[in-house]
Amino acid sequence: MNQRIAMFGAGGALIALFLLANALFIVDERQRALVLQFGRVVGEPIETPGLRVKIPFIQNVAFFENRIMPLETTQLEVTPLDDRRLVVDAFARWRIVDTIRFRQAVFDEAAAVPRLQSILNAALREVLGSAPSSALLSEERVSLMNRIRDRADFSARELGVDVVDVRIRRADLPEQNLAATFARMQAEREREAADERARGAEAAQRVRANADRMAVELVSEARRESEIIRGEADAQRNAIFAEAFGQDPEFFTFLRSLRAYETALNGDNSSIVMGPDSAFFDYLRTPQRVSER
Repeated sequence: MNQRIAMFGAGGALIALFLLANALFIVDERQRALVLQFGRVVGEPIETPGLRVKIPFIQNVAFFENRIMPLETTQLEVTPLDDRRLVVDAFARWRIVDTIRFRQAVFDEAAAVPRLQSILNAALREVLGSAPSSALLSEERVSLMNRIRDRADFSARELGVDVVDVRIRRADLPEQNLAATFARMQAEREREAADERARGAEAAQRVRANADRMAVELVSEARRESEIIRGEADAQRNAIFAEAFGQDPEFFTFLRSLRAYETALNGDNSSIVMGPDSAFFDYLRTPQRVSER
């Protein structure tokens, strides 16, 4: 009898432990939970950590992430306002804010990812399609990402999700457009180089023209000054000659004739053809005139 009572007591204890184990559950600080009864949500979402109780075998618990989760997307081709096609690589951060709505809309996190990717792609196309491609390379990039985040967050609210942040990793041209773009950039740089060379040649021509003009002016000025000095010297020489001629005209005539003889009869084979009565031979023919002096 006592043995039966002991066996029943042990069995009851095991059953009680089993029921207690199925009635208790722990919510981690990284999680939030929903108590479900036959698939329907019972009570309020559990968003604080601790030990909780449910009805064994009738109720079960669905756990959801309470942390911010990453959302990776595939590369997306968009067409900005200036019709330059771009391949955009973006990612987002999101978290569950309405557990019941999230459960009803997408069931769990795995099913939420493709829905959120579709929402993010639509926001990227809408926002980037209303801005020029140059905005992605300027200070407007931050504003664009905030607009994408707000647009995606607005749509994700229907899923009970909050889109915390959106970032664009890269924004490149499609592969088939890169060669044409590089060729256009090269042609543009070559045009700029040709313009620079043309401006340099023009500046060099101006410098050379100024230098030539200054050289002509300097040479002309030097020649003018030299002609003035030469004229003054000739005038001074003529004045000296005139003064000397005025003092002794006969001697001056004799001296000038000697210089003429020296110039005319220079060399070993000098020939002069003139008449015997020429005044050139006056002093050669009548040396007594000099001796009389």
